[in-house]
Amino acid sequence: MVFGYSTNAYVKFTVAEALERIAGLGFQGVEIMCDRPHLYPPDFDAQALGGIADTLARHGLKVTNLNSFTLFAVGDTYLPSWIEPEAARREIRVGHTLQCLEVAKALGAANISIPPGGPLEGGMTRGEAFRLFHAGLDRVMPRAEELGIRVLVEPEPDLLMERTSEFKPFMRDIRSPMVGLNFDVGHFYCAGEDPAAAFEELFPWVGHMHVEDIATTRIHRHLIAGEGAIDFGAVFAAMQRLGYTHDISLELYPYVDSPDEAGRESLAHLRPMFAAAGYTV
Repeated sequence: MVFGYSTNAYVKFTVAEALERIAGLGFQGVEIMCDRPHLYPPDFDAQALGGIADTLARHGLKVTNLNSFTLFAVGDTYLPSWIEPEAARREIRVGHTLQCLEVAKALGAANISIPPGGPLEGGMTRGEAFRLFHAGLDRVMPRAEELGIRVLVEPEPDLLMERTSEFKPFMRDIRSPMVGLNFDVGHFYCAGEDPAAAFEELFPWVGHMHVEDIATTRIHRHLIAGEGAIDFGAVFAAMQRLGYTHDISLELYPYVDSPDEAGRESLAHLRPMFAAAGYTV
């Protein structure tokens, strides 16, 4: 297991600068934002990707995950989504995901993470939204299977899926072994769940994790580890008990003005808890 830091806290820096700073903090891994201002696939040809691979190797960083959630380059945090009424908008999301799979292969990443459908808007029923989401995934999964890259759905507050009770039925209709779960500890807490219990229930599908703290209010705002109410010790103990071996990424995108400090403080807070659970980070 490798503990990384997501570049989405470093949007005031280039992706190369973010990699250098994350390595300097002592992280062994990095989650790369597949969007502007970082690694938006249309902006990177083979030579540019080779430069990123060289930078990763020079700093001894493993790519823990490619974060393919946002689409600021052509939209915003959630849109274009998998479940918009307009087919052309859905096609943008499908195409972006296919491009991210190619980037993952080039950089040696085992997985990419994607949004859980998107916001449910315009009177669309949940049944119709899930139909569209599954149809989009059916377009993507053959290439994911060819490349051996897992596509990990990340439940998030106020989107099509945010809870354990919504994710499990969704997975029953998945026809590819390459679809899994990006388990964001804080998101499940925001949804009113006990993250450790949710992790145990969803463990068969977990292929990567996000960690951040969340206030007792359960409002969806990522905090530096130790500044909120998440019981990381219980989560890490569940990971150890179940034999979790995939990677984890710290996700602190609200701290764009102080990403080094946020990462350093979180790492110092979490390291002893990882050690207590038998993980070295």
